[in-house]
Amino acid sequence: MARGQRKTIEEKIAAKEELIEALATRMESEKRELEELYQEKRKKELEVVSDIITESGLEPDEVAEVLQQYLERREEAAS
Repeated sequence: MARGQRKTIEEKIAAKEELIEALATRMESEKRELEELYQEKRKKELEVVSDIITESGLEPDEVAEVLQQYLERREEAAS
C-alpha cells in the first residue's frame, strides 16, 4: 500500500521550528498568568493584614514596631 509523499528534511525542520515557537508563546502566556495569580494572592494577603490592622485600632507604624519586636525575640530564641 502506497503512503503519501514523505516530508523533506526542510519541511520537518520548519514544522519543528513552528512547534517550538508556538510552545514558547504558550510558555510566556502561562508565565504571565502565573504572575497575575501571584499578584492576586499577594493582594488578598495584604487585604487580610489591612483588615487586622483596622480591627486592632493600631496605626500601621505601631503594627510594624510590634512585628519588628516579635522578629527580634524570635531570632534571639533561635540562637
